[in-house]
This record gives sequence, structure tokens and C-alpha cells, in this order.
Amino acid sequence: MGIFDKLKKKEAAVSVIGLGYVGLPIALEFARHFRVVGFDIRADRVEKMRNRIDPNHELEASDFDDCNVLFTSDASDLRQAHFHIIGVPTPIDAHNLPDLRHVLAASRSVGKALKKGDYVVYESTVYPGCTEEDCIPVLEEVSGLKAGPDFKVGFSPERINPGDKEHSLTTIVKVVSGCDEEALENIARTYGQIVTAGIHKAPTIRVAEAAKIIENTQRDVNIALMNELSIIFNRMGINTYDVLEAARTKWNFLNFFPGLVGGHCIGVDPYYLVYKAKEYRYHPQVINSGRFVNDSMGFYAAKQLVKKLIAAGKNILGTKVLVMGATFKENVTDIRNSKVADLISELQSYGVRVDVTDPFADPEEVKEEYGFGLVNEYDHNYDAVVVAVNHAPYLRLTEDDFRNMMKDNGPGILVDIKGIYRNKIKDLTYWSF
Repeated sequence: MGIFDKLKKKEAAVSVIGLGYVGLPIALEFARHFRVVGFDIRADRVEKMRNRIDPNHELEASDFDDCNVLFTSDASDLRQAHFHIIGVPTPIDAHNLPDLRHVLAASRSVGKALKKGDYVVYESTVYPGCTEEDCIPVLEEVSGLKAGPDFKVGFSPERINPGDKEHSLTTIVKVVSGCDEEALENIARTYGQIVTAGIHKAPTIRVAEAAKIIENTQRDVNIALMNELSIIFNRMGINTYDVLEAARTKWNFLNFFPGLVGGHCIGVDPYYLVYKAKEYRYHPQVINSGRFVNDSMGFYAAKQLVKKLIAAGKNILGTKVLVMGATFKENVTDIRNSKVADLISELQSYGVRVDVTDPFADPEEVKEEYGFGLVNEYDHNYDAVVVAVNHAPYLRLTEDDFRNMMKDNGPGILVDIKGIYRNKIKDLTYWSF
């Protein structure tokens, strides 16, 4: 009897290691069909999930209904499971190099629980070869078992898009791979139980790893082109969004926009591919150039605002700016790798006093991660306002609302990173990418 049949008969269980934006939805979906052990190292997060609360604020209490899942922070509970899914973060370090600490730690925890016949599937985004070269050796060393004959390994890249209610786990085609044909078939059948959009069987684990990493690399390079174009058009006195609106009338124009590229995927994954490419003595020029452009846009926006403050006759050391939005994208609580922090630090380096507000971000997390706090009640004496993230509550704001946030003496400045107020601002000094 294969692992899938055992899972269906409740003779085996699924474990999900890492219950963040990726892991929790997976655990809950599988828990509607199989027994599930949901493991996270943070006991406070586990306690919230036991009380039907999503710490990521993505899911409702009703999403926990009819779910057969044991939420735990005790790694020994993983021994109850036989099909282990690892979905922990894979960030970069201060030198933009892959940081595999979390995925290797998760591998050690799973290795201690491994039994003959078990499966381990990685969902964490990594460079091609990481599963076989870095993770499997840890599983084998800790468990004393051999991948292939004793336990099976696969890779199925996560495609969760935080804040996106349309493209969810079950409605996105799931790429799966396995260490051999038996593993591939059982992993495909297992994920096929919850994914309605279909399963794509990649021929190897490395192909699946590479497919995931180029999805985000492609987006990163295309956004970098838009950002570079916005810099050029700004010097020409042309509004980038007007240009894009005209260009999109051609049927095959790619619909990308300029912006701050942060988060745990697009702003990180290309560095994993760059790192691995260098092992093969190739230095990616296009990917690196795109990363350079996108990583610099927060600093670029701050410099443009400082120029406008000076042009308005302001003494920079006495100016005060309100930045609206601190998360890496709209309508989510996730602050990881938010490029808004670059904008804020650059403004502060000029001596500008900066207040930051965000209706979604956790103030304690922001303080711990970036060193600045959030204000709930902001003043009405700002020289400029920067709308850095187009959160839904901000879309209702009018020019009068912004004017009321600013000082009375002289024209205020509105920086609209995403161009959401284009053609709606008449009196304030307006600038966008």
C-alpha cells in the first residue's frame, strides 16, 4: 500500500513544518482530508492557531472548520506523521547570500522523526540542487536512513501570494517532483487531493526548484525595467503611468509597473539563482542589474523627495514627512524585506523627521525589525506625505485629506509611489514613479 492510500485511510498522517503564509494554508487544506500535525517553533503562534486565529491575518476562523490538525511546537510530535512538508522561510543574509538556517534546522527536526517508508517534501524556495545537495544529507545523517530505499524526497514549490484571495493554494497548478518515479506518483496523488487546478509533474527535483526560482526572477527583471524607465521618464518630465497606459493598448505588451520590490519572494529569490550560477563560474549580468535597480528604488524615491523639499524652499533639517505604509505590499501584515524601510532610512540620513503609519503592520514587529515605530494618530503639520503602499484604506483619500495633513505655509508635497492618485491632484506638488 502506497503512502497516499495510507493517508486516505488515516493509517498515516501529514506533518507541515513552518506555519506561516505558506504552511498554515497547506496544513488546513490537507486537514480536511487527512490527519495533520502542524508544527511551528513559536509557541505563541501555535497557541493562536489552536484558538482558530491566523497569526498572519490571512485566514478567517471559519477556515479552521472541519480540520483534523494537531497544532504543536513540540518537534517530537512529528513522529506521528509519515508525509512531511517543509515550508519554512529561506531568506538572504546581510550580504545577499542564501540563508539556509531555517530549512536545515527543519530538516534536522524531521530527520529525528523519520521512519522507513516516510516522505519529505520541500516547499521552501531554494536554488537548483539545494534539496539534494544540502537538505537530504542532513536528513540522512540525523535519521541514519538512506534517501531512496528508506525514505522518499520531493520538491513542490510554494506559490502562495499573500493578500490574493483569487489565486489560492487549491486554484493554482501545483508543480511536484520526486527522487524517483514512485515518489513522484505518490506526491502527485497526495497534492492532487487538495489542488483542483491540476498537477504538473516535473521530471526532476532540480527542474522543480529552478521553475520556482525563475518565476520570481522573471518578475523581478521586468519590474526592474519599469523602474529604470521611470527614472528616465522622470528626467524627461513624462509620467511613467501615462506611458504605460498608452503602451498597454498593444495586445502583447507585458503589464508590469514600477515600484518598491521587497518581500520574501521577488526581492530574495533572484539572489539564490545568482549564488548558484557563480558556482558554475557564470556571473549573471541581467539578473544582477535588475536586482541593483530594484534594491535602489527606495533610496531613489527619498532623494527625489528631498530635491522637491529643497526646491520648495524648505530647510531640510526642519522638515517633517509622513510615510503611509510599511509592509512590503498592499493589504497584508507582512513586513519582511520591505523596501519602505530604505526610503525611511534615506530620508532620516538627510535629517528629515519621519512619522510612519500603517493600518496592517504590527508596531512591535516593525520596531524590532527596522528600529522605527508606527504612529496611530499622526500630526497635521507635515511638509510632505509619501504614500508608499497602496493599502485599501488609502485609496479613498482625496487631495483635501492630504492637504489637511500638511502645514499651511506653502505648497505641500505628495509622493505617490504606485501612482494611485494620478490625475487627481491639482494643487499639491505631486510626484510618482
